[in-house]
Amino acid sequence: MARIQPDPADPRLTRRVTGIDQTGAALETSVTVERPLTLYLNGAEIVTMMTILDHPEELALGYLLNQGMLAPDAVVEGVDYDEDLGVVVVRTPETTDFEQKLRKKTLTSGCAQGTAFGDLMEGFSAVRLNPEARLRTSQLYRLLHNINALPTLYLEAGAIHGCALALDDDPFCYMEDVGRHNAVDKIAGWMFRHGVPAGDKVFYTTGRLTSEMVIKTVRMGVPILVSRSGFTAWGVELAREANLTLIGRCKGKRFVALAGEGRIIFDANLDYVEEESAKHWRKNSREG
Repeated sequence: MARIQPDPADPRLTRRVTGIDQTGAALETSVTVERPLTLYLNGAEIVTMMTILDHPEELALGYLLNQGMLAPDAVVEGVDYDEDLGVVVVRTPETTDFEQKLRKKTLTSGCAQGTAFGDLMEGFSAVRLNPEARLRTSQLYRLLHNINALPTLYLEAGAIHGCALALDDDPFCYMEDVGRHNAVDKIAGWMFRHGVPAGDKVFYTTGRLTSEMVIKTVRMGVPILVSRSGFTAWGVELAREANLTLIGRCKGKRFVALAGEGRIIFDANLDYVEEESAKHWRKNSREG
């Protein structure tokens, strides 16, 4: 299985623009390019998303899976993407209840295209995350180091979120997009297409640990969720209900776990753990 990671050199993803800095001096810098992508399910228009368009098929499948419009065992006959039209069509042999779900659409805390359906939590309480999964702190610190070493679009142009699916300390699938929910959905769609099991994996995000992020991670079946950002109260409550290991504020040697703490094995000697590099810290600080 091929490794998935961003390609900052892809000319479709960034654009060079001119401006001035805080001193009034002229400069040229890279900015992230976002484009609309309209998703159809069996000929019916579902949603238009703003995205960087690097993995449109995975984004479409992941969106439908995480919104409950496709079941985890659904049969997909085809996923057709037309770059010129900015359209992706997912085809299934059976009709779905998407019209009822569209009527129940509600606003969420996500950025860019931030909507979820009223029954997003359907089946949430029935999910049983792997109770045998473990995360060693030595593994966590190596994982963070390996993620920070990736050639990302974030370091090239900013204004973007990243998510990774990891096995042990290896972030073998890393996706980026202008909205953190898009990056999550891309990974969900990629897992669906390739039949990747979730029970022994760790999910990493640069975004906040909100209710939406927790729900999607649980629906994907991943038992451990890690972020460099903070928590919302409902996100913590839902993680505890689902026994999802929830680790946030993860920068350098520091982290905070607020749910599923029993999966964590404290085996790292902090004297030998490096703080986050100044370059990476400054870049992330500018982006918040």
